[in-house]
Amino acid sequence: MPKQVASGGKSTFSVIGSDITVTGDIDASADLHIDGKVEGDIACCALVQGETSVVTGSVTAETARLAGTVKGSISARELVVLKSARIHGDVQYDALTIEQGAEVDGRFAPKAAKDKPAGKSFEAANSDSELKLSVAN
Repeated sequence: MPKQVASGGKSTFSVIGSDITVTGDIDASADLHIDGKVEGDIACCALVQGETSVVTGSVTAETARLAGTVKGSISARELVVLKSARIHGDVQYDALTIEQGAEVDGRFAPKAAKDKPAGKSFEAANSDSELKLSVAN
């Protein structure tokens, strides 16, 4: 079971250590730090994945910082893919940063493009939102 840690009563986060394997979906209202193995879908506010972590399933988060292996789709408002990350699946994002050396086997798509209304141009459909893509060295 993930360890709940309180931080001054303001927020909590759960940690899945490197010696833990979770089989099943995780739906966390807290922030999540994963160093172990997860075989199932993950939904959380903020996800931090360690280098040794392996996730087999989809990831849905407001923010995600990935350093391990993900075998499944990823949807995040703000996504950082570190150089040690290995992603096998499609990625949807609003803001994206990828470090040089990261490996991604899948398609990238801004979230706004998926929600594009029929009959409008891409610019008109996204006039209120700002998409960001950056490549880190």
